[in-house]
Amino acid sequence: MNQNSHEVLTEELLELLASDADLSLITVTPEMAELLIQHLELVVEKNKRINLTRITNEHEAIVLHIIDSLLFIAHKPTVLGPDEKLLDVGTGAGYPGLPLTIVSGCQSTLIDSVGKKVNAVEEFTDAMGLVDRVSSLHVRAEEVPELCHSRFDVVVARAVAQTNVLIEYASPCLRRNGTLLVGKGNPSDEEIQAASRAARICGLEASGRFEYELPHDLGHRTILAYTKTGNPRIKLPRQNGMAKKNPLGLQ
Repeated sequence: MNQNSHEVLTEELLELLASDADLSLITVTPEMAELLIQHLELVVEKNKRINLTRITNEHEAIVLHIIDSLLFIAHKPTVLGPDEKLLDVGTGAGYPGLPLTIVSGCQSTLIDSVGKKVNAVEEFTDAMGLVDRVSSLHVRAEEVPELCHSRFDVVVARAVAQTNVLIEYASPCLRRNGTLLVGKGNPSDEEIQAASRAARICGLEASGRFEYELPHDLGHRTILAYTKTGNPRIKLPRQNGMAKKNPLGLQ
């Protein structure tokens, strides 16, 4: 992608951010916007060789990847800062983890069960000069508590599993009073109810639900927030695969 296209996309992103009331609390400098677009360009180029995303139109990708990622902290940008540690479960091409790292300055661990995606994210972080702030791991979510020596302030996940499953993944990874943020389209009442039951089992409580409309009529987003308030009632993590095979919170 040539320099002119890069500048056009960066300006487009800045204009979207400035005009979107939902994102008004988030500070994105021109330098941050440059990095966000650089990441997107790297993803689009890498996607020609391995399957990272079905979204190949750069203008749509600005909304469906970058804006969508920033919505995780739109309700409270201070949930992430330079002193916080972030875990992104099922990061794929680095979303939402890398955009959140860029705008917050936090330390991040990005995990995915697909090795090719983790290798790609490592290439991206190296190219963007973020290796001092970002670790990428080819692991399952259940393996994180054993591999990571400290717990996380924030765990994020973008539509990689049902919410009750993500709550189970997050609980042993979160510090006390840490936050799980789950990105969804339009979660059903059944999913929310199962998540509430799973949260009680896992030592979490629902702490917020935030609804957004993406620019250009590209969809609806719901961000579900859960806070770790106590210890789980069962030993976590369970064996690999159990969270999906025998999910908590189902009646």
